[in-house]
Amino acid sequence: MAKPTRMTSDAMRNLPLTSDAAHVRQRIEAMEKLLERTFVIPGTRQTIGLDVILDLIPVGGDVIGALLGLYMVWEAQNLKMPFSATLRMLGNVGFDFLLGLIPWVGAIPDFFFRSNSRNLRIIKRHLDKHHPGTATINPQ
Repeated sequence: MAKPTRMTSDAMRNLPLTSDAAHVRQRIEAMEKLLERTFVIPGTRQTIGLDVILDLIPVGGDVIGALLGLYMVWEAQNLKMPFSATLRMLGNVGFDFLLGLIPWVGAIPDFFFRSNSRNLRIIKRHLDKHHPGTATINPQ
C-alpha cells in the first residue's frame, strides 16, 4: 500500500485551471487528497483530511466542508456528467453534512464515510469511460 504524502504548496499552486478533462482530474484528485488524506495519524497508517478536522468546529466547519465537497460536484457538472451521477454525488455531500452536524461525535462517522473519496470514484469512472486519455497510473 502506498504511503500517503502531503501535497506541497507548489503542487497546489501549479494546478492547471483549464476545463480540459485531464486538468479537471488533477484538480479533483488534489481536492480529495486535501479533504480526505492529508495527514497520517501518528502511530497508525490511517489518514485524515481537512474534512474530519473541520467537523470539530460546530456547524461552521460542516458548512465549509460541504462547500468544499460541492466544488467536486461543480467540476463534475463541468464535465457534463449524467444527472444521476451528479445526484449521487450531492447525496454523498448531503449525508456527510448531516453526519457532521452531530456536535463533536460527527467527526467519527466522517472518518469512515468519506464522501469526497466516493465522489472522486464516481468522477474517475466517468473520466475513464468518456475521457480515457486522462487516466493515470498511481505508483504503489
